[in-house]
Amino acid sequence: MSVNLCIDWGNTNIKAAIFENNSISKTFVLTHAKAIEEISSIIDTHKPERAIVSSVTGESAEFEQVLASKIKSFIKLDGFTRTPINNAYGTPETLGPDRLAMVVGANAAFPDKSNLVICLGTCITYNMVLKTRTFRGGSISPGMQMRLHAMHQFTNKLPEVSIDGDVVLMGYDTESGIRSGAIYGVACEIDGMIAAYEKTITDFNVILTGGDAPFFVDKFKSQIFADPDILLKGLNVILNYNV
Repeated sequence: MSVNLCIDWGNTNIKAAIFENNSISKTFVLTHAKAIEEISSIIDTHKPERAIVSSVTGESAEFEQVLASKIKSFIKLDGFTRTPINNAYGTPETLGPDRLAMVVGANAAFPDKSNLVICLGTCITYNMVLKTRTFRGGSISPGMQMRLHAMHQFTNKLPEVSIDGDVVLMGYDTESGIRSGAIYGVACEIDGMIAAYEKTITDFNVILTGGDAPFFVDKFKSQIFADPDILLKGLNVILNYNV
């Protein structure tokens, strides 16, 4: 039985998954402060033979050393890593590896259709992979927390509002109005972006993922697939492709 460890080192959290025979058997959420201790425990318990890391912030050298010392085969994903799809992004050196992993995961799940993967994290990314297995790129816009924080940061009186709380279209006070504007603003943006893509590319799936995705799954006009693990699944595909 093959055992792979896939790690998504994000801006807010670190997600990891153990794959056994290409199926997720266990997922984890690690903290940046205790990442080395926590990943060491995962490796000692599950004994993966291979590992891959996608990082948008740059994990520590010590973290990489732990992986290299404990695991036989270790890959750090970047825009130049071999993948089963054609990367047509103009500047692969600046491409977030998370975006590449997501479209690989989408193509593996739905190989006969084009796929638009929308990730709602620190930023919102739109990532289009064609059914010809070509990653065409996409768009990047501010995420939920960034929008909420910006309204406080760049005004004198608007408060810092949490994403948690009442979500109503017509806010009944300043706090609910800010939350409404941010959440419904994102929902309308996404519906509009999907409509714009439909004018250029026909017959594609929309896959929603990312930490803020649960706030939006019921707020779209378009039909979507929700998959919180599409990035980790893509990492597993890339890892298998390179060993």
